[in-house]
This record gives sequence, structure tokens and C-alpha cells, in this order.
Amino acid sequence: MSAEFDLQLGPADAARLAALVTHARRDRWAQRLMDRDTSLWSADPAVQAGIADRLGWLDAPAHFSDMIAALEGFGDGIRVAGFTTAVVMGMGGSSLAPEVLHRTFGTADGYLDLRILDSTDPAAVAATVDDLDPLSTLWIVASKSGTTTEPLAFLADAWARLTGALHAAGSDQHPGEFVVAITDPERSVAAIPHHDQLREVFLNPPDIGGRYAALSYVGLVPASLIGLDLDALLASASTMLGACHEPDPDRNPGLLLGLALGELARAGRDKLTFIADPAIASFGAWAEQLIAESTGKLGVGIVPVDREPLGVPTAYGPDRVFVSLSLAGLPDPSAGLLDELAAAGHPVIHFTIDDPMDIGGEFIRWEVATAFAGAVLGIDAFDQPNVEEAKDRTRRLLAAAGTATPDASPGGPAVLDIAALGVAGLTALIRERLGAHADGRYVAIQAFIAPSSDADEAFARLRALIRDRAGYATTAGYGPRFLHSTGQLHKGGAPTGWFLQLTSRHPHDRAIPGWPYTFGQLIDAQAQGDAESLASHDLPILRLRLGLDHAADLATLERAFAAALGG
Repeated sequence: MSAEFDLQLGPADAARLAALVTHARRDRWAQRLMDRDTSLWSADPAVQAGIADRLGWLDAPAHFSDMIAALEGFGDGIRVAGFTTAVVMGMGGSSLAPEVLHRTFGTADGYLDLRILDSTDPAAVAATVDDLDPLSTLWIVASKSGTTTEPLAFLADAWARLTGALHAAGSDQHPGEFVVAITDPERSVAAIPHHDQLREVFLNPPDIGGRYAALSYVGLVPASLIGLDLDALLASASTMLGACHEPDPDRNPGLLLGLALGELARAGRDKLTFIADPAIASFGAWAEQLIAESTGKLGVGIVPVDREPLGVPTAYGPDRVFVSLSLAGLPDPSAGLLDELAAAGHPVIHFTIDDPMDIGGEFIRWEVATAFAGAVLGIDAFDQPNVEEAKDRTRRLLAAAGTATPDASPGGPAVLDIAALGVAGLTALIRERLGAHADGRYVAIQAFIAPSSDADEAFARLRALIRDRAGYATTAGYGPRFLHSTGQLHKGGAPTGWFLQLTSRHPHDRAIPGWPYTFGQLIDAQAQGDAESLASHDLPILRLRLGLDHAADLATLERAFAAALGG
């Protein structure tokens, strides 16, 4: 485990951090976290009671170390039974942690391929599952509450496909033999359809929140299916957790990081920008949802900036902090930029991870750091008060619309066609909506479309353009997955976001078996609900619809931003 990290700060930032370190040492912050002292975050008894029910992640490495034999036995049994692929049907932490593990380690010889299904776009659903044999696929429905809309929609789709495939094969097997669930006990598991007919149900400790659940069944069940060494992963986590018991903040890897992140954010450096080695780059998306959802509330928060293209030091404003994640023995992922950024006065935090298996320790380090950053910012790092807003509006839209989802409803911004506007029309809209330069602003691209490498590349070019010409930090996320992560920050954090929402048409929509609406209608309602929620907070949003040729419309959008922002 690489417990230490290099922290490069200017004199003023270093002095403020030193004062906070002294305070945290005097007030025993490390001991208080490990003792579950909820007064670290709030003096309100009701808030403290809620926090007390969300600290089970501190026990996860030890608790699940006792489950390793059973988990590895489960993974081996699934492999022997002839399954070749597993599909994780989840959102937020339930999908991001398995994705980090699979992207980092791949699949061991003889074990299952792993796919993540966390988009309700009908084209994305089709691209993820339609080429699979339902009867050689293990379907994993992951939902802490048991009521999360997206995983249940995916389960309905999978169940219907399994039923049809079994009938066509003349098999007397039950669809539940191909499905497992990861959820909480009692009401949560009871809410999952067919829960008593599934091959296996994994019940997490209910005091582990979704975004702190990487080292619970949420991450470990998929890890067992790809043949990951669970002993090594959890040993790394346990070692890091032991280091985070250290009372001295200067020697505590999680506490010192959390103090630095919180204090820098209080000083206006709230755009936490990740620069990661490609081999572990997926960790940034997991950290993004952890930090954004945990700290973005009550008008404050840390804005994680993941996968923004690198720029020159002068392209970045005074609101940045840079975090570099690199593997020992590999080239500097910033190609020398870190030293230039530090020389230009930007705070730089550099981690060197000795071995990819130390990802287990990094899960713990960043969970501990995020909890302490919340304490520095004076907020409850474990609730998500604004997450339900967009969900409630989505439910009302779907209920009111029946089988048709409107493009706009009273009080909500309309969606405009990119092709109809053209470059000139878009340029005028962007100039009008983006307005004059404002320090501390960030631009968030919210793409309620099917993920693709072409879209990723287009967003990267657009983000670099906005950053270089306007000086704003940029984020990008696919809907509805970001609603379960950065969506909390968008509505509850500092009101400095400018939102570009992209939707698309659905020429090949997909029914949700047994449900009164389709996947296309669901994602459109989710986009509309989120837009209405942002507008209700007086946050600027521009809603645009892509036509059938996404590449052409994204190119039009890029030209319009270039014209609007000038040279």
C-alpha cells in the first residue's frame, strides 16, 4: 500500500491547512470517526441519528473478509454452471464500483465477462444486452432500496427475454435461476419482483450507503465473477483503514487528504480535477460520484472534474485543485504538466499506486477523505437531500403523460432541435444563455443519449474548447446515471453550474415488459424532470435534441460554441 502522497501547496494554502491540521489533531478527528462520533458533522440529534445509520462502510473490509470463501465459491460455481457473461443492472455506486474493478483488472482466464447496464436509452440497452444469449448470462439486479426505477426496468426486460428463451428451448428451468440480486434486507429485498425465486440474493448490511458500498457485495459479487483475488483486494483496504486510525493528521492518509480537499474548497478551490493513468482512469468516475453526492449540498460542495482533456497551465482558473493518480513504474500521466501547474500556483496532489490491487485501499482512502471533507465544509456527508427532486418530477411526468412524454411542462424549459437551429441559431442561444464571464463557474454537459466512443470524443473536444476560451471547468455525464451521483451537487451545491442537456430521438424504442411506458419515454421523462428541477433552482440550462445523425449534430454544436466563445 502506498499510504503517503505528495501535496504541493502555495504558502497561503499551506498555512490554512496547517491550522486545520492542528485543530483536527486537538479535537481528535481520527478517533472520533472510528468511534462513530456523529457530532463531527452536525449538532442536530436528528441528523446525527441518520449519520449513525450510514457508517457501516467502516466495518466493510473486516466484515466481508469473512465472506471471501463463500464469494469465491459463488463465482466458481457460476463459472462451472456454464455462464459466460454477467450483466450488472444498477445505478450510481452499484454500477460504478464493478466498472472500476472490471476496467482495472479485466477478466481472469475461464471467468465471466462483465457488462454494466446503467442507461435507460433504448439504443444503449440494446447495445448492452441484445447480442447476449440470455441463458448463458447471469443477470445481477443491484438496488439498495429495492425500488430503484432503472434496475427494475432492466430486470423486467431481462425476465421477459429469459422467459422467451426458455420457452423456445423447451426448458423447464425458471427465469429466476439466471438472476441474482444485491440489496438490503427486509423491505428492500421484498420490493424486488420475483425476489423469492432468484438464484441467489445477497443482503448487504443496511448501514452501508450506496456510494460507500464499493467493498460490500456491490463490488465483491461482480469481482468474484471476473476471478479477482478478493483476499488481496480486501487486505489492501484493511491496511489503508488501519492507517486511517492514526491520530496525527499528518500521518493519516485519509484524514490529511480530506482536510486538504475541504480547506481548499472553502478557499474557493472547489474544482477537483483528476489526471489519471489510463490503466486506473475509471477510478475517477467512482470518486466523482462519491465526492459530488457527499459534499454538494446546502450551497457548498466540491465539483469533481473527471476526464477533462489536459490544457496548458494558463487555461485553468484559480478555482482548481489537481489530483494525479499514477501507477509506479509508468510514465507521468500528466506528461510533465503537474510540475508546471504547481509552479503556476495551483495546488497539486499526487498519488503513486504501487500495484493495481491497491485500488481496494484507494476506495477506503477516498471514502474517509470525503467524510472528513464534509466535516470541514460543515455538511452531512452521508445524505442526499436533492436526489429525489428529479425522480419525483419524472414520476409525475410519466403518470400525467400516460403513454406520451411532453417536451415541456409548465415551468420547465423547452427542448430545441439542433438541426433546426443551425450554427447561427445555436451561437446566438449560447451567447445569450452563457452570458458574461463569471469566476468559479462550471459547465456541465448532461447527455441523455446512448453512450458511445464518438460522443465521448465530441464531448472531450467541446470541454477543451469551453475551458480554453471561457476559462470554465467542465464536466460531462450520461443520463440518467449522473442523476444518482453528480445530480445532487448540481442542485444542492454552489449555484455556479451552467447546464447543457442533450436528448435524442428514439427510432427504435424498446418496451419495458409489463410497464405502462417504454425505455424511450422513461429517459425522456428523466431528462425533462431533471431540467425542471434545475430550473426550479434558478440554474441556467439549455436543452437541445440530437437528430438521427448524432455526429453531425455534435459537430454543429461544437462549431456554434467556437463561434459564441470567439478566438
